[in-house]
Amino acid sequence: MTVKDDCVIAADDPVLKTAFAAEMLRQMRAIDRYGVQDGWPPHKVLDPFVLTVERRRVLPVIGDPDEDVVARVRAFYNGIAAMIEQECGLIAVPLVSLTHEGFGRALITVGKLVAMDKTLRDIHRFGFLSLSKMKDEADKHLSVALSLIGQYPAVAGL
Repeated sequence: MTVKDDCVIAADDPVLKTAFAAEMLRQMRAIDRYGVQDGWPPHKVLDPFVLTVERRRVLPVIGDPDEDVVARVRAFYNGIAAMIEQECGLIAVPLVSLTHEGFGRALITVGKLVAMDKTLRDIHRFGFLSLSKMKDEADKHLSVALSLIGQYPAVAGL
């Protein structure tokens, strides 16, 4: 799905002012090799993550993910890993392994600890109903990861 002028994220969405949105902007701008998004406002850069019911209806039920979708999936989990690092000061390493059909797994390790493990399905339909839902999902992963790191600091420090 390409970014069009019909963004579903409002320019004044309060989520855009959060640390999560700032990190996701960093991640998205990092994968923009040719500077296509250089002049884009934040809401337009993050817009492809939002799959409204109407946008989801256009996508096929079964399909192979294109490289833009895979890049967004990687950016999302890289963003969560970066936020884990900011919170606990330990290096968090994301690993996203996908088949060409769009199935796979996302892991984030901290030391020898697997701090996050998510099974991925139907990646060609990867997205969230709103930017707020995306932030909620990231916050959930972040809180579970930080809890595990707190429970097993010796393993996370290896």
